[in-house]
Amino acid sequence: MNQALRHELRDLALVAAGAIPGALLRWQLELAASASGGRLRAITGADLLANLLGCLLIGVLLAQPPRRTRLYLWGGIGFCGSLTTFSSWMLELVRGLDAGRPLQVLAVLAISLLGGLALVQVGYGLGRRLRP
Repeated sequence: MNQALRHELRDLALVAAGAIPGALLRWQLELAASASGGRLRAITGADLLANLLGCLLIGVLLAQPPRRTRLYLWGGIGFCGSLTTFSSWMLELVRGLDAGRPLQVLAVLAISLLGGLALVQVGYGLGRRLRP
């Protein structure tokens, strides 16, 4: 097996190894939202929480030294990529519109975008402090 193929397979394995726990955490957040008696479901379920948590973690990862490619593949693309999903977020927002809750949808949209940006910045600050 040539060197380039070995690197590709290693990178693929890192992304997959991060995606599994990210997807499992998202699934557990969805189960917790369902078990909460609908309180979280009314605000798009666990999507908002998962997306904001993913933003914080991406910020921490961005603050790491640039040579940490393996960490970024595992944590950024794999873990955070499967924890946060744009399509499920959009689906929940459309469901909110269909249910006649346009103000809630607008609030979730604003909180998601502004909160996401703020949490990437907070995560970046935390990551810089944690950096060796």
